[in-house]
Amino acid sequence: MVFSPYGFLELPWWGCALVTFLTIETMFLGVTLYLHRDQAHGGLILHPALRHVFRFWLWFSSGAVTREWVAVHRAHHARADREGDPHSPVIFGLRRVLFEGYELYRAAANDPQLLRNFGRGTPDDWLERHIYSAHPYTGIVLFVSANLLLFGVPGIIMIAVHLAAHPFFAGGVINGLAHAVGYRSFEMPSTATNLMPWALLLGGEELHNNHHAFPRSACFAVQRWEVDIGWLWVRLFRALGLAQVRWLAPRPHLERRRHELDADTVAALFTNRMHVLRAYARRVVVPVCRELARNEGRGTLPSSAPRLLVRHPTLLADEGRRKLRELLEEHEVLRRVVEYRDSLQQLWNETAANPARALAALRDWCGRAEASGIAALGDFARGLAAYAPS
Repeated sequence: MVFSPYGFLELPWWGCALVTFLTIETMFLGVTLYLHRDQAHGGLILHPALRHVFRFWLWFSSGAVTREWVAVHRAHHARADREGDPHSPVIFGLRRVLFEGYELYRAAANDPQLLRNFGRGTPDDWLERHIYSAHPYTGIVLFVSANLLLFGVPGIIMIAVHLAAHPFFAGGVINGLAHAVGYRSFEMPSTATNLMPWALLLGGEELHNNHHAFPRSACFAVQRWEVDIGWLWVRLFRALGLAQVRWLAPRPHLERRRHELDADTVAALFTNRMHVLRAYARRVVVPVCRELARNEGRGTLPSSAPRLLVRHPTLLADEGRRKLRELLEEHEVLRRVVEYRDSLQQLWNETAANPARALAALRDWCGRAEASGIAALGDFARGLAAYAPS
């Protein structure tokens, strides 16, 4: 057989593009399902056979080592956007994370202490010790060779696109842009954002803010209109008996007929605390700002006021903190809204330690909120009784 410059499989240009797309998507699927949801957080348990398929493909197509990837990602969660975060745009700058994300990843993965602290529980069998971890780049060599044999000269472009996809999209876009642009459904110390619907083909990883809010969830979509393609695969594998879902992000269960605060209310509010705080921002902070602007006239309240009030305090720059301080000093109603929110958050700390005390504190909080004279706050407090266990 004479070897053709187009390899053993002579494909049209669209065939080459399709094969490249499928190899990249399979790689992303391995990252999001196996490395991320199964190994790093344990919210998903894949069948051992499926685990090994993904482990092999990631080694073969990207040189990824499970223990290294998991350790770096866990370190990112433990120190999100603080000193020690392996790839935060806040620490390193967006440009560096976007274009040098792989270099930052390698620097972290080569830290023995980081691997010891965050790499526990990952595979340590014969294959891992003698092949995957021992020879991580052998897989890529085999991948490149296979592409050249099968596709010939076009394979060179296919290889280049494939090998650039993982470090750029996973290391740059998700770790970079998803901490800089996009929307935030949940406020927390991390700057994580959701890129949806920009990046529907990244396996659901683009729903990064949701993931930081609920790290263990096997499904990254939280709002009804969000699409997590990785979750669609999870449902398929679960139907085939190849996956088990251990934990999902809670979704508030509201029973409008409930009007009394009880122990179930306290438990439901604690479980759904991220949703409760999001509802507080939408139903209290934003309406109060709008009413204040209407009553005092245009220009008296800066358009950035709602964002400053909702944003997690640790994420505000010095100028933002100064503006927020001035807002709270100038407008008593805004100061009270923030104080009520902070005291509601304090209830989460009491829930686990002393449920009875937490219930008494919740009843007191709601009573004071309803008597505050702030209409939006009173309506919000009356609505808390509707939260019920799922």
